[in-house]
Amino acid sequence: MTEAQRDEWRRPGPTAQQRRIDLWIGLAVTGLALVSLTLARSTGAFLLGPPPSGLEQLFWTVAVTLPLVGRRRWPAATLLVVAVAFIAAQARSAPETQFSAWALFCALYTMGAWGPDRRVARRLRIGVIATMFAWLGVYYAVTIDHIPPGAFDDAVGPVPPVLAAMVSGVLVNVLVFGFAYFFGETAWVAARREHELREQAEELRRSQAEGRERAVLGERVRIARELHDVVAHHVSVMGVQASACRRVFDRDPGKARTALTAIEQSARTAVDELRRMLGVLRASGDGDVERPAPGDVERIAELVERARAAGLTATLGVYGEPVALPESVSQAAYRVTQEAVTNTLKHAGADLLDVRVRYLAREVEVDVTDDGRTGGRADAAGLGLIGMRERVTAHDGELEAGPRAGGGWRVRARFPLADPAIGRQRETGDGRSLTAGAGRSS
Repeated sequence: MTEAQRDEWRRPGPTAQQRRIDLWIGLAVTGLALVSLTLARSTGAFLLGPPPSGLEQLFWTVAVTLPLVGRRRWPAATLLVVAVAFIAAQARSAPETQFSAWALFCALYTMGAWGPDRRVARRLRIGVIATMFAWLGVYYAVTIDHIPPGAFDDAVGPVPPVLAAMVSGVLVNVLVFGFAYFFGETAWVAARREHELREQAEELRRSQAEGRERAVLGERVRIARELHDVVAHHVSVMGVQASACRRVFDRDPGKARTALTAIEQSARTAVDELRRMLGVLRASGDGDVERPAPGDVERIAELVERARAAGLTATLGVYGEPVALPESVSQAAYRVTQEAVTNTLKHAGADLLDVRVRYLAREVEVDVTDDGRTGGRADAAGLGLIGMRERVTAHDGELEAGPRAGGGWRVRARFPLADPAIGRQRETGDGRSLTAGAGRSS
């Protein structure tokens, strides 16, 4: 916010709850002022001179304090009404002065804290304060000739008694009005800073949301490019098989049937991969995004070996009977494992890394765990997890990423296999854990 924007900023009006609070405060102050009036009349302490009638005393007491019920809703009107009623009550020698003075203080503070227009708020407060000091001067000028003889017989200070009384009254008023002005200004500045902090927080949230959206878009484009390569491969295979089928169709019907079967399988796979590619492109646009190098589940051992070379105690376990996976599923499993291992190397400060690949009945699962710290990891909105989640979602899979109960971090992704014949479960439950690069276990 620039200085001009700060000067132009207007504080929002009070909420319904704040207006209700003002109502009860105004009524409470009015009730206490009436009690103070009763006590003043009972003690006969009429400091301002002979009081008016009881009904008029009641009127001026209510007129000064009751407007506080709308102090935050109509701060300017409240200040003007309270100030005028305060001066009129003193001019009429109304005996209640304690709560009336605090009502004026509260009205001044509220104008500073809640006045929507800062120029008007400053001018109005300065005008009211100047008027109060002018009234104080008039009051001293009128009453100085009516001081009874002997009123200062006990005075022993070096300052003349009348001057001391006047200076004391001025100092008290300077203190009261100064605090009212200062605290009101401070409250308004605090409200403006709170507004600025909320705006900055909202801008930060928007920036983070845009960053996540860009990351999702880029990841979808990368996934779509990989799937495009898979589809192109299967279509090319279909063309080769169709050409072979045409050449041997009359001479060798058995080979022709084999080629047709391969064409049928490739067509189904291509259609499935095309569906996935169109799915990840549903919210993406054009963009020049660098295409990542190809990867598949067979290369996970290389990732574990790299982690071991970096100083970690890294192990790889393969459970179940390995089967041929669809190329896109194999690439997605490799990418998820690659991101999880990279996060462990960069952010975890881990000593142990365990990577497991499980071939189940209708799905394949990759599971990466470590014993590193959880603090400083990318959260659920992190860019690395965005890429993992997009890849898993593209294949209708499930992703779990978060701290483990016993310490460390875990990333587990499951990819369903559409063909029941793929991934037939042969898990024995006693799969052996191999060191990085040592091979696979059945």
